[in-house]
Amino acid sequence: MRTDTPRGTLPAREHLLAHTAGRPVLDVVIPVYNEENDLERCVRRLHDHLARTFPYGFRITVADNASTDSTPQVATWLAHSIPEVEAYRLEEKGRGRALRTVWSHSNAPVLAYMDVDLSTDLNALLPLVAPLISGHSDLAIGSRLARSSRVVRGPKREFISRAYNLILRGSLAARFSDAQCGFKAIRREVAERLLPMVEDTGWFFDTELLVLAERAGLRIHEVPVDWVDDPDSTVHIVSTATEDLKGVWRVGRALALGALPLDRLARPFGDDPRDRQLSGVPGGLARQLVGFCVVGALSTLLYLLLYSLFRTGAGPQVANAGALLLSAVANTAANRRLTFGIRGRERAMRHQAQGLVVFGIGLALTSGSLAALSAAAGHPSHAVELAVLVAANLAATMLRFLLFRAWVFPDRRENYVPADDKRTASALPYTVRNSR
Repeated sequence: MRTDTPRGTLPAREHLLAHTAGRPVLDVVIPVYNEENDLERCVRRLHDHLARTFPYGFRITVADNASTDSTPQVATWLAHSIPEVEAYRLEEKGRGRALRTVWSHSNAPVLAYMDVDLSTDLNALLPLVAPLISGHSDLAIGSRLARSSRVVRGPKREFISRAYNLILRGSLAARFSDAQCGFKAIRREVAERLLPMVEDTGWFFDTELLVLAERAGLRIHEVPVDWVDDPDSTVHIVSTATEDLKGVWRVGRALALGALPLDRLARPFGDDPRDRQLSGVPGGLARQLVGFCVVGALSTLLYLLLYSLFRTGAGPQVANAGALLLSAVANTAANRRLTFGIRGRERAMRHQAQGLVVFGIGLALTSGSLAALSAAAGHPSHAVELAVLVAANLAATMLRFLLFRAWVFPDRRENYVPADDKRTASALPYTVRNSR
């Protein structure tokens, strides 16, 4: 999983100007593989629609995925015949690879793609990109599963689509309704940060893109679409579903381990200049609080289990110290990895040593509470002991988070130097541009 994204968080979204110097506002990419029969008809239909209805400058880019028929020749001819059409030739297959290549080198501020069969009604194209142009949203997707969508397709594809989205909701907590619709758009500055994190080069590419964007807190706009199934589609359902499930597992594992620096995709709150630098609110605080609470809840359960186990053969103070020590080591390791996103062995022992100091403070709080309970009640019941320990642990937990954030795991993102991911134009597959 690549993590070498550009440094710093995203800027606030701004409304795009209608006239940009020498470049289109929208670049619509059409990935194709062996589409010699339908390519010209679909490109001309899309071009006619955009020329009539789209109020901004646009470009249509045909991204050929190693076709073995005459598709490259048709694409080249279209690029020479229509001023707003360009053609790319890639020597390897993969829809995700084609989109990554074209989007990474496009100069348009809004990037989109649609399937060559144009199954989606083109009247949804302007509503799709309008929130991106206005600065309201970061990504936009067409949804065939929205209530107001009108869809014509067979029961098998309908079942597969809905089952796949249920899997995404259950396994990756996805909230968008339709991951597979070939009708999506993204702002270019978001693509620049997000694409290096996306590993898939095939059909799972846009699902992975959406999941990471949603987990990073970016805004995804959904547009209900009218959609008619293409009976001649060349998509292999079984192999595609298998690869998608592998992708779900890989992305879910990376998210669970905190292996992706999604905080670098954070947006400022709103577009009011007063909101771009909120005083007194540290960056990443909300995400860290959630992670810390989850780890803390599991650590508390572990602590209570260990205390009950040790209490059968030792006094309350010894049982408390042993349970707290073991759970503190596990808590520090889990927070280091999951809450604060620190990986590798560097400074691991130092972090554990600092964690033990924090443990000592927690031990003092809980041991003091037990001593006070014993002095007040003499021989309290086991349930009363547990209740007092839970209350003392809550106070210790609040202090532990503050110490973890400020002392044990301070934010050092300002010292982060990302790997160099700059690619020159010479590394790009060959391009056919209109010469006029």
